[in-house]
Amino acid sequence: MTDRTPPAADVPDPRLPASPFLADWLFYHAERWPEAPAVASQTARLTYGELAERVRVLAGDLAGQGIEPGSRVLLALPNTPATVVAGLAVNALAATSLEVSRDWHADVLGDIVARSGTRHVIVDARDAPAWAQALAGREVEHAWAVHRGAPPTRIGDALGGLPATLILEDGRVDTPGARPAAAPAVRPEPDWPALILYTSGSTGRPHGVIQTFGNIDANSRSIVEYLGLTAGDRALLALPLYYCYGRSVLQTHLLAGGSIVLDSRMAFPRTVMETLAAEGCTGFAGVPMTFEMLRRQVDVASIGFPRLRYLTQAGGAMAPDTIAWTRKAFRPARLFVMYGQTEATARLSYLPPERAEEKVGSMGIPIPGVELRVVDETGRELPPGQVGELIARGANVTPGYLDEPDETAEILRDGWLWTGDLAERDADGFLFHRGRAKEVLKVGGRRVSPIEIEQVIARHPDVAEAAVIGRHDRLKGEVPVAFVVLRAGGAAGAADLLAFCRERLPGPLVPADVTFVHALPRNEAGKLLRAELVARLEPS
Repeated sequence: MTDRTPPAADVPDPRLPASPFLADWLFYHAERWPEAPAVASQTARLTYGELAERVRVLAGDLAGQGIEPGSRVLLALPNTPATVVAGLAVNALAATSLEVSRDWHADVLGDIVARSGTRHVIVDARDAPAWAQALAGREVEHAWAVHRGAPPTRIGDALGGLPATLILEDGRVDTPGARPAAAPAVRPEPDWPALILYTSGSTGRPHGVIQTFGNIDANSRSIVEYLGLTAGDRALLALPLYYCYGRSVLQTHLLAGGSIVLDSRMAFPRTVMETLAAEGCTGFAGVPMTFEMLRRQVDVASIGFPRLRYLTQAGGAMAPDTIAWTRKAFRPARLFVMYGQTEATARLSYLPPERAEEKVGSMGIPIPGVELRVVDETGRELPPGQVGELIARGANVTPGYLDEPDETAEILRDGWLWTGDLAERDADGFLFHRGRAKEVLKVGGRRVSPIEIEQVIARHPDVAEAAVIGRHDRLKGEVPVAFVVLRAGGAAGAADLLAFCRERLPGPLVPADVTFVHALPRNEAGKLLRAELVARLEPS
């Protein structure tokens, strides 16, 4: 990896594109600076001109299969240039991309396909067997499969007989004669859905969070403003693109005309740091677990970062000593501690680095264009020093969950997003996180519903019922632990249940421990008393 962003004197036009539409940002910069780097990975590099051309060609292939303004296309891909191309190609047709994790079980993926009404999917060829199961009996009409190296044989057969088109990992359509798409006949409005990102909810069934073109535009411009991003910026992205934090890194750099380097090798953190240095990256984003891994495993001082000017951290509270270590280890680069939610497109607050020592532990102040309040259960704003629920208002706030009016009404009230997080505001207006009002865990920076895990455990024939709570973990923030009641005659042990979970849940959702109990604590109305289970974890 040897290319570099143009020197500061030669960066592209510093003005941001006026359009609120994602694909327009790409075409704006591609027209003005086609040779500027846009996306890089270990296997491919794309300039803005190349990225724009591949987006247009894939959009043409998508349109040929009936995708039009308002269509929904599901994407389940690893971080590759093809993933960037695919999402932008969908949006270039004024259609909506549904972003999901490849790690989810086929049953969950199939349910999302059915509920969303999508007729088209873009998946990784290596996942074909799981998708054949997920799509069985669904009304999906066509698939695109991203592959690396030699194309897989008979990919359509591997997908259960579904018609399929191959895409190379660098975003090229692997079909002779593929042609660019014409501009869509209908221009999208800012309130049209651009993305639907799936996140765990209180019911255990993933919610599809709608992010409109206007939501993304507002949030991206705000982040570009407070980070001071320009076309000369280059970020290393180790976070997945189906995660709103990772997605926002891509979006903000597309808006500014900067570039990203995709590197998913955080299992080898020194390798990622060496890439950060070699690529001349100016920015790096991570969740608390990212920085804990770096602190434990990498001698950062032995690696020079000649162009690094900022780091960002979100996805849960990071230990104060790790924050202090990060600031010192990467100096003179500045650390921005941030807070946000998928329902807010990505970001709601940030802690200005110059106030970090004065406001240790703070989640900061509202980002530009966002209003935050701390309120009681009636919505009355509380004075400084009192703990209440944090609510938010701004152009970045979602219009709701896909086809879930009741769940939407629960979080959106009178124009405000009720975040489910408890906070306190100090006399200077800085916010401090004080817990959660909802029963949602924060594992490795991601929201996880305990019900989602409980439902899986309860499928075991020896289990009568199960309850899952979070236990503090320095590396991951929280880890799930399970309390299980066995059926009469049930003989399953902890190892049996953990093995059962590993076959059905992504790794981070597998409980760290299983404790067997005779009964779960409940109140007179039968409601589970999770607080009593939490108390059992506390030292006596």
